[in-house]
Amino acid sequence: MPQYELIPLFPLSLVLLPGMPLPLHIFEERYKEMIGDVMPVDGEFGVVRAKDNGIVNIGCTARVERVVRQYPDGRLDLLAVGQRRFRIVALDEEKSYLRAEVEFFNDDDAREVPAELGQRAARAYRVLAELEEPGSTPEEPKFELNRMSFRLAQFMADLDKRQTVLALRSEIERLEFLVRVTPEYTAQRQRVMLAKRVGPLNGHVAGSLK
Repeated sequence: MPQYELIPLFPLSLVLLPGMPLPLHIFEERYKEMIGDVMPVDGEFGVVRAKDNGIVNIGCTARVERVVRQYPDGRLDLLAVGQRRFRIVALDEEKSYLRAEVEFFNDDDAREVPAELGQRAARAYRVLAELEEPGSTPEEPKFELNRMSFRLAQFMADLDKRQTVLALRSEIERLEFLVRVTPEYTAQRQRVMLAKRVGPLNGHVAGSLK
């Protein structure tokens, strides 16, 4: 029988991925309590995407790496990091914060990434890194531990695409998906960035009217 584990849940308007840094400002009382419960035991809490109609059922746990700042009123600035993927089996509302029985999962397909796919993924990585961090020199992508896809997907602001990557149980499938959607995503982002640059100029007249 599957083994389920009861963990705290933190619904947020984002998709956390394994290995992804997650800066948090904790100010609500229920989440102060949650962090107070998990930190002394070096525990994990589950981050799930919050939507208008509820929460999605696949998420990723996070573990607090360090407390950046503690305020006199109990608020906290934290840095957490994504850990393990899970599927929600049942919700539990006995505490002030939401908890869930979850089933952790790993990849079903452990095949090595083909060289040709790896090269295409590396190109996509460099394109997305330059798009999100212009002028920077991105580190060379590494394909060990079947986590390159999660690193690549961090550059994508599209939460639906991130959620797809989180749910897929094959590194090959994740990289194939990301390589396939990167050109359209990149073009869309470039249009948005251009519109932001050009928008403020619209309606302005150069010089003065005599």
